[in-house]
Amino acid sequence: MINDKRKALGRGLDSLLPGRPAITPIAMPAAQPSGSTQEIPIDSIDPNPYQTRRRINEAALEELAESIRASGVVQPVVLRPAANGRYQMVAGERRWHASKRAGKTTIPAVVRQISNEQAMEITIIENLQREDLNPVEQARAFERLSREFGMTQEQIAARTGKDRASIANFIRLLKLPEEVQNALEAGTLSFGHGKVLLALAGFPEHMERAVREIIEKQLSVRQTEDLVARLLNPQVAEQKQEKPVVPIDPNVREAQRSLESSLGIKVEIHDRKGKGKIILKYGSLEDFDRIVEALAAK
Repeated sequence: MINDKRKALGRGLDSLLPGRPAITPIAMPAAQPSGSTQEIPIDSIDPNPYQTRRRINEAALEELAESIRASGVVQPVVLRPAANGRYQMVAGERRWHASKRAGKTTIPAVVRQISNEQAMEITIIENLQREDLNPVEQARAFERLSREFGMTQEQIAARTGKDRASIANFIRLLKLPEEVQNALEAGTLSFGHGKVLLALAGFPEHMERAVREIIEKQLSVRQTEDLVARLLNPQVAEQKQEKPVVPIDPNVREAQRSLESSLGIKVEIHDRKGKGKIILKYGSLEDFDRIVEALAAK
């Protein structure tokens, strides 16, 4: 399944890097033929305005910089021409930042004529391939594709290799309060927690309490589901927790113990004013046959 997903993402990225020629605007660097790599001055590159990743792992970035100091940039970045002889980053922003840390003055790059929509799609797909986006970053990216470029959830799913239901669930996370989104970005809450908490979107007090309990008690997604259910239906939860304790008649208790001793199994007797039921619990077919024979003999 993972390989199929990676293939889908890979095909999407290839299809977004067209090799067709395009008209070069005035005062913009010329795009190079498909596959042509050139050394571009690092200082002439501007950040990607469509970058969806907001957090960069400093330790990983420094590790990449050390690798670049030792071996250089193995894979070229992808740029597109910008105004006044500058370039705009499309794919490979971490390599660009790491190269600057490594003291490089140029970076190998492929320059392509790429539209705004293609630039954003490439950025999203590149990060998804590296699994580098947290749930909220993915949600914002998908929402932006829909809002700015009019793409349907089906179209987004086809381009990114995710199913349509997942796209919808990610976008719904943006309905959560800002503090909950911040927890999702920080990794304190998971995507599964976020989906469950959506049920409390109209109940800010419940939401605050739920988030606090999830973090303090390290609740699983399943435990979070139970917590949300209790918050939404407190009366049902109280009824489950406060079942009336009916005292067992001493004679009934003695009969229960006698049957357990005689049959060698767990026995429950539910009696109410002389009426009720006897429950015999067996753990195997052998126990069942033995119980039937014992009862028949008696």
